[in-house]
Amino acid sequence: MDADSGNDLARALGVATRLPAQDLERARRFYSEKLGLDPVDERPGGLLYRCADSEFVVFASTGSSPGSFTQMALRVDDIEAVVAELKRRGVVFEEVDLPGLRTRDGIAEIQGNYPSTGARGERGAWFHDSEGNLLGIGEPIV
Repeated sequence: MDADSGNDLARALGVATRLPAQDLERARRFYSEKLGLDPVDERPGGLLYRCADSEFVVFASTGSSPGSFTQMALRVDDIEAVVAELKRRGVVFEEVDLPGLRTRDGIAEIQGNYPSTGARGERGAWFHDSEGNLLGIGEPIV
């Protein structure tokens, strides 16, 4: 953006996540076989995925994520059903046992939420993809 455009990122057209993959074909198989997602488009070194009105890209990279923080989260309306299906497909969920955050069968009850969301809390679950990226699944508690 140039100085005359107002440089207002709040008017951006959207947000898109980028996830590194050291082996793009391995990542493609993981996202397809384990998550049931196939790219809607691709280019050399990149796979574009869409979920509802959001998108993310898995791209070939020599770098990797430490996998120690959530890099992308998907909102769902029935976390128990989604976690059960992903476990059936072989996805391994993280077990967390920290003060104020503990998973039970891979799902945590998270107290509080951002007031503008209208939710009073959230249920969350986390897993690593084939490339070590930490992904989350969340269900708002309304």
